[in-house]
Amino acid sequence: MLKMRLKRCGKKRQTTYKIVIMNSISKRDGKEIKYLGYYNPKTKELKVNLEDIIFNLSVGVQPTKTLENLLLKTKIISKK
Repeated sequence: MLKMRLKRCGKKRQTTYKIVIMNSISKRDGKEIKYLGYYNPKTKELKVNLEDIIFNLSVGVQPTKTLENLLLKTKIISKK
């Protein structure tokens, strides 16, 4: 099963997260299938490829709960 989730990157105490599509059984920092954008929690900056996110959600890729809450807060997706 494919999941849309956050992949941690950056220095210690200066983390940023990549928004990627990965296999659900792979590790957090494992190999990604597709890169969709990034999120910086310090500055609350979110930059995503909207077309790819909407397409992958329609195909059946499931976002993790954390990423789903982030997408709901920024109104990229709507509540079911």
